[in-house]
Amino acid sequence: MPGTKSDQGRRRLLLVDDERAFGAVLSKRLTKRGFDVTLAYSGTEAIQTLRAREFDVAILDLKMEDMDGIEVLKIFIKMAPDMPVVMLTGHGSEQSAREGIACGAFDYLTKPYELEDLLEKLTEAFLARKGPTA
Repeated sequence: MPGTKSDQGRRRLLLVDDERAFGAVLSKRLTKRGFDVTLAYSGTEAIQTLRAREFDVAILDLKMEDMDGIEVLKIFIKMAPDMPVVMLTGHGSEQSAREGIACGAFDYLTKPYELEDLLEKLTEAFLARKGPTA
């Protein structure tokens, strides 16, 4: 069915961050590591994107201009309950990240973080979505 599987079996990732330069750089780095990345620069844009396409996992920044990341997370969970969400939060905002976990996020990372740590979280989230292996 068109729009449900990505080309070449790449993991479909929705990246939501209102910092355009950061989002563009992270998108390129994740694409080079085998992800099919769709970038949204606001909570509103992310919700519209999720309405149009299915994703395996999402990265969601907690602090955005148009909508709070927790609001976006709650909407994501209603729209795509099986899609794990990894949240990114600035240093000192770990309480918000814990609130996100309580609301159903898969996990979080505090900025700045190492790319390898993010890749590990994304792999864990992807495997959690797939369920346990037999």
